[in-house]
Amino acid sequence: MNATDRTPADLLSSALAADPARPLVTFYDDATGERVELSVATFANWVAKTANYLQGDLAAEPGDRLALLLPAHWQTAVWLLACSSVGVVAEVDGDPAAADLVVAGPDRLDAARACSGERVALALRPMGGRFPQPPEGFADYAVEVPGQGDRFAPFAPVDPGAPALAVGGEELTGAGIVARALADAGAAGLPEAPRVLSGLPFGTWQGLSYGLYAPLASGGSVVLCRHADQLGAEAAADRETSEKITFRAPAAV
Repeated sequence: MNATDRTPADLLSSALAADPARPLVTFYDDATGERVELSVATFANWVAKTANYLQGDLAAEPGDRLALLLPAHWQTAVWLLACSSVGVVAEVDGDPAAADLVVAGPDRLDAARACSGERVALALRPMGGRFPQPPEGFADYAVEVPGQGDRFAPFAPVDPGAPALAVGGEELTGAGIVARALADAGAAGLPEAPRVLSGLPFGTWQGLSYGLYAPLASGGSVVLCRHADQLGAEAAADRETSEKITFRAPAAV
């Protein structure tokens, strides 16, 4: 990171300038066999498109609150950074009824209908595929986002001191996310440019830190594993070797 990086979106911009080709987020779903690897450039492109959709089509503004009802997934990481880019507060597992807009996976649609604002649904299918039949009352993310612009500029500057994330009963500013992620990386003894393996859910700060923010802040990358309990010990060890893991996230506390 650079000394001027004060929000997660700043961290991503610095990573893009430093080495756009290196891996940033690798995702496994061991229930389906899916594997997706996104370089810094590819991830940043998804973030830019999503931020343009959020700011443009959904008319979200800084300070708006978005209930994020998604699991630990590469597309969840995209939404977190898109919210940071626009200045929207991402409420992980937030109350849709109290939110300005909601983004939900296929198993959270019923709860998401409590939101009176814009509703976006993600199928979470391999390669970012769309729903076979769009859910009623929702925009399909996979339909709406690909046509968005590849570059993003916020209509208003994002205040690093404004609320940016709510998770597990805590609320953090953009600057607070960066500071805490760096502190976590130091306290955990993350090596330089770490390759972090995490199977933690995103419903806690610990899961978000090891699964996104700490690797990003320390110039590294993350391997997210969903349904890792379905992977045998030998296969798990082989993955750590093949993915060149240098740090394994601790078990949830």
